[in-house]
Amino acid sequence: MTPEPGSATPAGGQELSDLSALKALAQPRRQQILQHLTLHGPATSAMLARDLGLNTGATSYHLRELARYGFTEESSVQGRSVGGRERWWRAVPGDRRFPPRSRQNPETRLVMDELNHLSYAADLELFERLQRQGQDLGEWADAFPYSRGTIRLTLPELRSFFEEFIALLNRYKRPDSETPDGARTVLTRLLAFPAPAHPDDTRIDGTRADDAPAHQAPDDGTRVDGTRVDGTRADAAPAHRAPAHQTPTDGNQAPVDEIHAPYTTAETDTP
Repeated sequence: MTPEPGSATPAGGQELSDLSALKALAQPRRQQILQHLTLHGPATSAMLARDLGLNTGATSYHLRELARYGFTEESSVQGRSVGGRERWWRAVPGDRRFPPRSRQNPETRLVMDELNHLSYAADLELFERLQRQGQDLGEWADAFPYSRGTIRLTLPELRSFFEEFIALLNRYKRPDSETPDGARTVLTRLLAFPAPAHPDDTRIDGTRADDAPAHQAPDDGTRVDGTRVDGTRADAAPAHRAPAHQTPTDGNQAPVDEIHAPYTTAETDTP
């Protein structure tokens, strides 16, 4: 049964708290190998070495290390060549979670920072590569759902929001045997984070981190920027003169941070 929006959803998946497993995952070559297996399906070490420009022996070693921690495994779909010398590998799917930052020790944080850096860089490179293909994409050239937005949530609500996003992904996952013709692998990425505070310890919405009123006006009715409550300046100069090209809003204009691509409503960019 689909949970109601905002309701608590049990967190699922496997938490990767073993530092050795995180280190194995954060190795740049292994990230390349996993990405290739995820995007293009099972491959041999020779195929991976050729496509990624790596040494075959090193590729085999990285595959075994990834398998040691459950990230890859030998695939029986393609079978093996005569004599059993050719081994096929695939990425092992799963809902893997990383420990929250509050439970990461300094060494784990260093590994996680490196892993995040590699992941973000790989995502950007994939997106730019797709854009460079241009007209070669055919009808898929319009398949760039994109949305930026802001919502005000409590921490429990944000956790529920994330679990509902994972549940939505799982609704659309299916085995290859049930995937219709014309389907393509679509990469989805969700990045949600609290808005940072201003240097003077105020949030973007003007409230203070300690919940005290921000920018409290002096008792004489003059604001911190030198203007009075009626809009005039203490030095009698016109206050906040709008540039000649500025267009006043009629109150119905969408906030500038609520930007959505056509037909897109979710705050997602396109695993």
